[in-house]
Amino acid sequence: MGQSNPIGSNTVLIVEPEALVRFDMIAFFEEREWRVYEAEDADQAMDILDQRKDIRVVLIDAMASGRMDGLKLAHYVRERFPPTLLFVVSGNAPIPQDALPQKATFLPKPFDLHRVMRQIEQSPVTP
Repeated sequence: MGQSNPIGSNTVLIVEPEALVRFDMIAFFEEREWRVYEAEDADQAMDILDQRKDIRVVLIDAMASGRMDGLKLAHYVRERFPPTLLFVVSGNAPIPQDALPQKATFLPKPFDLHRVMRQIEQSPVTP
């Protein structure tokens, strides 16, 4: 069963197949005292999501591999964990808005993590 209430913690899951990009994002959030979970593919991400109920933000690379690609993982996250703030990123062609899950934000690579943080901070949070 998914979450029924919005998450109030400063916890993020980063799903990024490229290690260096993932490490940069991890460092950015940890410098701001966020708890960070990381996954290099959709399988690891689903395991983490099933174990951790405090994840507020999920950043998913659309090219993530595993049992499903990153875009399918984004739909999985939206369906199972509706209050999660969801960002889908890609260095390839933009993903049309109608292909994204509801209330997901598309970010073309490279993107500004400071801008992402501003969006997160402006999102309403109910503990």
